Amino acid sequence: MINKLIHKIEENKAPIVVGLDPMLGYIPEHIKEKAYKEHGETLEGAAEAVWQYNKGLIDATYDLIPAVKPQIAMYEQFGIPGLVAFKKTIDYCKEKDLVVIGDVKRGDIGSTSAAYATAHIGKVQVGENTYRGFDEDFMTVNPYFGIDGIKPFVDVCKEEKKGIFVLVKTSNPSSGEFQDRLIDGKPLYEHVAEKVAQWGSECMGDSYSYVGCVIGATYPQMGEVLRKIMPKQYILVPGYGAQGGKAKDLAPYFNKDGLGAIVNSSRGIIAAYKQPAYEKFGAECYADASRQAVIDMREDINSAILG
Repeated sequence: MINKLIHKIEENKAPIVVGLDPMLGYIPEHIKEKAYKEHGETLEGAAEAVWQYNKGLIDATYDLIPAVKPQIAMYEQFGIPGLVAFKKTIDYCKEKDLVVIGDVKRGDIGSTSAAYATAHIGKVQVGENTYRGFDEDFMTVNPYFGIDGIKPFVDVCKEEKKGIFVLVKTSNPSSGEFQDRLIDGKPLYEHVAEKVAQWGSECMGDSYSYVGCVIGATYPQMGEVLRKIMPKQYILVPGYGAQGGKAKDLAPYFNKDGLGAIVNSSRGIIAAYKQPAYEKFGAECYADASRQAVIDMREDINSAILG
């Protein structure tokens, strides 16, 4: 799947991923009103609004982007109906030939990690039948448990030719409370990066590993160091735009060929119509605003990394 992701990035000239992280406050009133009329102001109504909102966003942007990244918490808040919307979103994105990165940040040990991997990127046996649960192409993983927590995911990656993105240096302001702690003269995130490179060497695509990493856009100096430690890892870069990351800071995350990283934007795209730059589109044309935001982001990033 890493080969497909790279191919689609090259094909679209867009090293970007759209974070499908819907909040009810982002969803235009006309979508919510229709969903509530059909299902009431219920969890089912909220989930239907989320699904219809996502569908509009996907329809407007799928030909411009290589991948999407739905954040499962935004769906879980609506219970089982929300998870149904999550699954419908994944399936629809795959119908559009998009690569799906499940932002689920799972991590445990042994059979629990194996079950998480099965649920999101693997398959489960039920009697004589085999089923895929959510069936993303990649998932985000927390490395805190060490190899006991990572190996079950890597095993499924090898079997399914799918991938994981391991948290190395996150974009949130307090990440340094743990991640920047010095151990044997190096910050913890460098030790994690070394392990990610080691884990990734066991399952390679043509040029990059199925095991990638997450490094926030808000830490470009660290990105430069980590890029050298993990030359074969694809970097998922959150924090662009709304969280303060700038395109000019992204060059260190990429290799000289312009590959090696994919940059996420969530509300900066999916709620673009609420921003002054795109408010002319209005709520009724929220998806058109998102399409323009994708075009602008693509140009911004390409100008920064390619010159």
